Amino acid sequence: MSLTFLRWGSDELSLLISLDPAGPPRLLAVGEVSGLPDPEREAETCARLARRALPLVEIQTAGGGRLGTSGKRHVDGALSRTLRCVGHEEGVGDGGARGEPVRTLRVRMADEATGLRVTAVYRLRPGLPVLHAEALVRNAGDAPVTLEYVSSFAVSNLARQLPADERWEDGLSLWLAANPWSGEFRWSRATLADRGLYDVGMVAFGQTGSKNRVAVTSTGSWSSSEHLPMGCLEETATGRALCWQIEHNGSWHAELGDRYDDLYLTLSGPSDREHQWRRRLAPGDSFRTVPAALAVVPEGGLEAAVGALTAHRRATRRSHPDLDQLPVVFNDFMNSLMGEPSTKALLPLIDAAATAGAEVFCIDAGWFDDEPPGTVGPGGVPGWWDAVGEWQESPTRFPDGIGEVIGRIREAGMVPGLWLEPEVVGVRATAATELPDEAFFRRDGIRLVEWGRHQLDLRHPDARTHLDRVVDRLVRDYGVGYLKLDYNIDIGAGTDGPTGSDSPGDGLLGHNRAYLDWLDGVLDRHPGLVLESCAAGGSRTDHATLSRLPIHSVTDQQDFRLIPAIAVSAPTAVTPEQGAIWAYPQAEHTDADLGMVLVSAMLGRIHLSGRPDQLTDHQMGLVREALTTYKSYRHLLPETRPHWPLGLPGWRDGWLALALVARNGTILLSLWRRGGASPTVTVPLPGAAANARPYVLFEAGAQAVVEWDEGGRVLRVDLPVEESAVLMAVEGAGHG
Repeated sequence: MSLTFLRWGSDELSLLISLDPAGPPRLLAVGEVSGLPDPEREAETCARLARRALPLVEIQTAGGGRLGTSGKRHVDGALSRTLRCVGHEEGVGDGGARGEPVRTLRVRMADEATGLRVTAVYRLRPGLPVLHAEALVRNAGDAPVTLEYVSSFAVSNLARQLPADERWEDGLSLWLAANPWSGEFRWSRATLADRGLYDVGMVAFGQTGSKNRVAVTSTGSWSSSEHLPMGCLEETATGRALCWQIEHNGSWHAELGDRYDDLYLTLSGPSDREHQWRRRLAPGDSFRTVPAALAVVPEGGLEAAVGALTAHRRATRRSHPDLDQLPVVFNDFMNSLMGEPSTKALLPLIDAAATAGAEVFCIDAGWFDDEPPGTVGPGGVPGWWDAVGEWQESPTRFPDGIGEVIGRIREAGMVPGLWLEPEVVGVRATAATELPDEAFFRRDGIRLVEWGRHQLDLRHPDARTHLDRVVDRLVRDYGVGYLKLDYNIDIGAGTDGPTGSDSPGDGLLGHNRAYLDWLDGVLDRHPGLVLESCAAGGSRTDHATLSRLPIHSVTDQQDFRLIPAIAVSAPTAVTPEQGAIWAYPQAEHTDADLGMVLVSAMLGRIHLSGRPDQLTDHQMGLVREALTTYKSYRHLLPETRPHWPLGLPGWRDGWLALALVARNGTILLSLWRRGGASPTVTVPLPGAAANARPYVLFEAGAQAVVEWDEGGRVLRVDLPVEESAVLMAVEGAGHG
């Protein structure tokens, strides 16, 4: 039997898969329909692509390893080569909350020697050039099989559309995003050569390639503490781009390498080599990989691909009233009480927050702390740090009960909220002794300790019952409508589980999934409760978490001069209506300072903090003006797409710009001038109409001078004061 081909997809995105009776099915190409070869007319081209392509699912097993190569790359798994297609099905499934039909392709494969049954699952939503992928593995044999690596998605021939005389090492650039604490979303672009990946010329001598790779991995329970689980491969000349996100709240791995004079990409959750992950499948057992999403656009580069992913994120997240209302949240932590709340300290803040226009008031960390204010533990952290886990109010801080404060919040017209760090239990907490060892992360039978805390394993019913009781009590007894869920430790590779038989990486994966299931359970019981995602700033910025929680704290940055670079880049990974940015006004701020403080939060979710109770009437007037302005257009945010007219910012760039383009064509534009920058900037807005009308929505301090060039479609803005900002609108845009 000869090689046959399967074309599947939509007008926006299609796949070309080879079906070989003598080999595994392979994904030859992914992209727009016009960019895929036609097997009926281009048989030789398709056969060449098939030779270079990886199997649909790359699998490595203990006792199997790889064939034809060695090294660190996760390709050429021996078992992958023995898979044979046993059928495929196309269907239309439920689109979830939005009810949109989802097209699904399942390609079923089998390995007769081990009895493994492997299914590659692909999904497409109408109108989106975004592929959702995962793999299912089931042991239908009569002996156990130990998995060491399973790809969620694998694709090859990524350089196939480059001109014949252009080397892929120069013609393709790779975008990656470092994500340091308090400096999140640091995207950088470099050619593959600059990333260290070259065509070393060995294919001509019978080798598969360089044995090298560009790999980005994350180990542990902070999914984005070093890098975002994202990347983008972009053709420099055309702007054709392929952008991916791994939709997992734990360990993950992305790998780009060369193979037979072309390139491949594999995406996965945890693996044995990187994450101490192994899964032993007894007969009848099954395993599902973490999902991944891939946006492919013919032009526009990273920005166009991020726009497609933004639409995908909105289409695949849980619906919640908060995503329609977008209330302004006051939180007493950042540059404010900093973990030392009390009745005395909170009451003036509550009144000031209400005066400013806040609609939610969240009492942050420390409300449960019975130790004297200012007590510092051995690690330089607050005294309560290693005693959390009971989540009872402190009678020292709230002599008449926290109900007095919560009542004042409600009387002021705001929704009351509390800070919670549910996944950890301090070593000094009562819960640490009341819960069994099996309810915590352990390795070699020893309960893990990280920075004075134990990590709950939410697969254990006692751990989950403990947290359910905490949340239900806070909602019932305190009447809170908002919970900030923080997470300030990274527990490492994982746990060997309640029975001690898991690999650490698989134990962590099981807990990651149990945590998401727990979130779903909380929201099922309390559908109006708002749960905020937070983890040491933006250390858990992943779609697995953000598809469930409507608001996400993106950073812990305390310097208002540094936070703009984070605010501008945040929409690459978080939809604008979910990304919460701190705005922390202080009495010592100048008007221009206050403008920068406030504008930085006004194209996302406003997390008001600081000391509004200490502001002058004039300063409070500026804060009120900013929040009133925000409320006039926030209904547009859930339908905007991000645009970076000056490009994604460097950390120290002088001028920064973020635009959100609404469906009605209105462009919301924030501009920041930082220290050392010239007073004037030219902002190209090619999507605006010649007769567009730009105007200032909010500014503080010296007024911006704005000039619109109809012919060049550019905006010239002069900000006369360093460290200042302006928020503008441009109406009459040419397209949305």
